Amino acid sequence: MSLSRRAADLVRSWPLVRQLTGPDPLGRGAAVESNASDEWHARTADADTVTRSVCPFCAVGCGQRIYSKDGRVTQIEGDPDSPISRGRLCPRGSSSLSLVTAPSRLTRVRYRRPGGTDWEDLDLDTAMDMIADRVVDTRARTWEDTDDEGRILRRTLGLAHLGGATLDNEENYLLKKLYTAIGAVQVENQARI
Repeated sequence: MSLSRRAADLVRSWPLVRQLTGPDPLGRGAAVESNASDEWHARTADADTVTRSVCPFCAVGCGQRIYSKDGRVTQIEGDPDSPISRGRLCPRGSSSLSLVTAPSRLTRVRYRRPGGTDWEDLDLDTAMDMIADRVVDTRARTWEDTDDEGRILRRTLGLAHLGGATLDNEENYLLKKLYTAIGAVQVENQARI
């Protein structure tokens, strides 16, 4: 192929030349298409599974679709079927993928013993048992059946709960029932403060 022919082919491959010399003078169709984009496809097209979830960042509860391939999350997008967000996510919600896939994300229970300086890994069952034992012990030590005048209290001031704004109404309802059942009276939510 001669140099002039290659140069002519190169010039014809330019979108502006195709637009001015071809059937698409307004540049709304094939004249402005790139050959490179023929091979592109959506990241979501390769997903093995699509899981519906809720954004973890605030209490609004925007719907998300989580796309996974080979057991790894590949994309998180707004769920268009969500009546709350209708497929839209705020900037924080749009960053959910980096929250989930960040290499610095902790995926193990970390524990630092009282007075210790180093962290150690614990399995989840051990950590849950430690928390349950401490709640039962604190409740037993700080339980108040009556006050000095004999009025019934049935409470503990040794336990309190501060909920986060990422909890939805159902989670807050269950947490309120749990803490009320164990006698805690200081139950608050961060979203209200």
